[in-house]
Amino acid sequence: MEGHRERKKVRTRRALLEAAVRLFGEQGYEQTTIAEIAAAADVAPRTFFAYFASKEDVLFLHAEDRWQVMLDVIAGRKPGEPLGDLLSRMFEALVRSLAGDDELDFALSPLRTRLMFTEPALRARGLTLMLEGQPLLAEALCEVYPELDPVAAGAAVGSFMGALAVAGLVAQQQGGSNEDVLASGRRGIEIAVNGLSSLDGS
Repeated sequence: MEGHRERKKVRTRRALLEAAVRLFGEQGYEQTTIAEIAAAADVAPRTFFAYFASKEDVLFLHAEDRWQVMLDVIAGRKPGEPLGDLLSRMFEALVRSLAGDDELDFALSPLRTRLMFTEPALRARGLTLMLEGQPLLAEALCEVYPELDPVAAGAAVGSFMGALAVAGLVAQQQGGSNEDVLASGRRGIEIAVNGLSSLDGS
């Protein structure tokens, strides 16, 4: 019985997500109401709030979990592991977490990115998540790499997140598939780890 209830919850959440994505794409984020999303998923509006605290949460599904994935990798630093290797492992852990979701989070990425350029509330939410999460990563790096000062740790995190975000964004804007976005993110991390000199052969 417990397994049946859990499967039903997964189906309901997926139905709400798919309805929201379709409606956001067809009529716009601001023009879409929670009542319309619920009706499209064939559930009552109160059911929506059993899965999401707000309409924004549909687009930022599992955002906090992503930070925890990276924090867990940092906390599990291998003895003597270089910082570059750790950052590469952080990226691969993020990829695995995305691939393991049944919640369409990665499928939401192009829509989320597009809407963040046009919807101030979503842009503010995305920036807030970044501003809250990155200092946590820098603090965690300082704990496992005592030789790093806070500024150096912050620069490492900024290099990692900036390379990942902008490389992936460029791939999206060029019409790349999810696989292209991942490949671009991976290349961005490699450039951040190896330094800009790797681009000019110097």
